[in-house]
Amino acid sequence: MVRKEPESLTIVIPALNEEEAIGQTISRCLEAREEIARVAGLGHIELIVVSDGSTDRTAEIARSFADVCVIEFPQNQGYGAAILEGFRQGHGALLGFLDADGTCNPRYFAEMCRLIVEENAEIVLGSRLGPDSQMPRVRRFGNWLFATLLGVLTGRSLTDSASGMRVMRREAIEQLLPMPTGLHFTPAMSTRALISGMRIVEVPMAYTERIGDSKLKVLRDGVRFLRTIVAGILLYRPDRLFTFGFAACLLLVAVLGAYPVEFYLHHRAVEEWMIYRFVAGFLVGSSGFLLLCAIALSHEMARLGPARRRTDSFWSTAISQLFQGWGMLTFVVLCFLTAMALLWPGLVEYVTTGKCHLHWSRLVVGAFCLLAAFQALVTAVLVQLVKLWATQRHVADTRARRF
Repeated sequence: MVRKEPESLTIVIPALNEEEAIGQTISRCLEAREEIARVAGLGHIELIVVSDGSTDRTAEIARSFADVCVIEFPQNQGYGAAILEGFRQGHGALLGFLDADGTCNPRYFAEMCRLIVEENAEIVLGSRLGPDSQMPRVRRFGNWLFATLLGVLTGRSLTDSASGMRVMRREAIEQLLPMPTGLHFTPAMSTRALISGMRIVEVPMAYTERIGDSKLKVLRDGVRFLRTIVAGILLYRPDRLFTFGFAACLLLVAVLGAYPVEFYLHHRAVEEWMIYRFVAGFLVGSSGFLLLCAIALSHEMARLGPARRRTDSFWSTAISQLFQGWGMLTFVVLCFLTAMALLWPGLVEYVTTGKCHLHWSRLVVGAFCLLAAFQALVTAVLVQLVKLWATQRHVADTRARRF
């Protein structure tokens, strides 16, 4: 029986002008090494400090510790760039990082590493939003908001999507590359890991007020975090965004059309003022159907993007099937026949008399049916085109691996 070697851990501390806190953070990490190794059964732990273009004594203080590797960037390259460079130069099979500002206790690495080994997790992160958290309320609310949004869009939940203390397997971070180099490195990692189906475990941890001034700008970085989450969803699961948009349009069309439909069923007519509801319904309905087309198209386009572990959702698969084969043809024919049934009397009248007295309600609904049929046809062609590209790419990849 081959004896399995103990895991090794690389801890990276990205630091930008943290001379007030870096010494204390390094000392706490070095003091925690024995506990981390004992609890998690690790064989070796190395500590790397990356000075990200610091102009104060950050690098000098870090170099004063004998058991610490110090990497210096001559110019600021970004929080994410510092972490990735530390990972690149480190040797651990497990990769961890924590902020240099003293907000996180490195002793939590012990439990995090134990869980990643025993539960075969790929990423373990420390959740800073527990009852003992000293995080400012504005940032606390922002983290809750982003975590909620991420849960809605991915179907999986995290309490702290921007946590600055994590442990992951080296192969996990390699699968998530390329990653952004700025402060939005952590929400980008959370988004990609969740949507690609990685096993993530959270460990509640205490969070104390930082030493020195924060580099985070709430509004600017909040917008950047939001863009990062949306970009991650578009990269791995673009159909999710379109699905929520379609659902919203469908709900709004139902609200707009409820009263006119009820009125027509009772009186077999609609009132003139309802034209505003019909026009609004036409616009929202057209937008919703366009989003439906986007779901089908993005479902196929996602196959050309990064590999995903999770299976496709039932709804996106079903919608994609609607725009293929007999289902699509049946839908187009029904739309066309409905439009002709509504518009034909007006067309005949216009051709024979040069005038048209067709009621506006028939015109709006008929136009919507024709537009939907045209959009469905175009989408069906594009879906087939993407499928051909995917097949061609698969054949090319197979030949490349063979030769």
